[in-house]
Amino acid sequence: MNLNHLSIFQAVAASGSVSAGAQRLQISQSAVSKQLGDFEHALGVTLFERLPRGVRLTEAGRLLQGYANNLVALEADAESAIRDLKLGVRGRLRIGASRTVGAYLMPALLARFRRRHPDVEIFLQVDSTGAIEQRLIASDLDIGFTEGIVGSELLDYRVFDRDELVLIAAPGHPITRTNPAPLSAVVQQPLLMHEVGSGTRAVTEKAFSSRRIALRPSMTLASTEAIKHTVATGVGIAVLSISAVRTELAAGTLKVVRMKGLTIDRPLYRIQRKGVWSSPSLQALVELLGEAG
Repeated sequence: MNLNHLSIFQAVAASGSVSAGAQRLQISQSAVSKQLGDFEHALGVTLFERLPRGVRLTEAGRLLQGYANNLVALEADAESAIRDLKLGVRGRLRIGASRTVGAYLMPALLARFRRRHPDVEIFLQVDSTGAIEQRLIASDLDIGFTEGIVGSELLDYRVFDRDELVLIAAPGHPITRTNPAPLSAVVQQPLLMHEVGSGTRAVTEKAFSSRRIALRPSMTLASTEAIKHTVATGVGIAVLSISAVRTELAAGTLKVVRMKGLTIDRPLYRIQRKGVWSSPSLQALVELLGEAG
């Protein structure tokens, strides 16, 4: 199999059109079209359906895309590894974190890392757990930190800390009058939650499901800050990480309500792609994380 053909295929598949793939590779559109035709002829299959606007992968193309992504990612990892090996703890570090970890736990860790290794350029991407895992698989990130897992055989999951989820309400909310509150009373209140794909939501739903309770949010908000501010108005309640509400608890704008017979404790995960060599900068971050634990 011609690796040049494979890289052209991968660029077009990722871009969705021959012209966008050509721009990405900085070669002519006609050259890309010819190389794709030669590749399909050599393989004996059609990889793309040519559409009026763009292209669409065939079944054979979808099968090949996974292998192509892995090979392109492996090439990028190899170049990065050699570069970092020559430079030592330098270069750049691409970190992904789910929202709670990224907003409330990562800043202190990255500050300590920065003081030790000022020559490393850090990129932090905060997104849902599912999105972080997909970016790791695609080699768009070097390491991820999440409060839940979607699960992939391509990824290695290690627990690096634990977190507690707590029920929060405005100080004057009716649910605060009974502490601990029965779960039957909790589910009668308007519930604010993150969107599907959020680690916090998944863990919360699983915990209530273990008590044979299905949760139905009255509001779905993508931002933890939006959830906190909305709960503080008294219109509903929410389950969030204790790390995310410490400031509000200290200020008295939110209150924790214990739930009768239910405590939600969860592991926090460090995630990396399996079989990928760790650069010196990545090794240094993992070592610092071990010291923090």
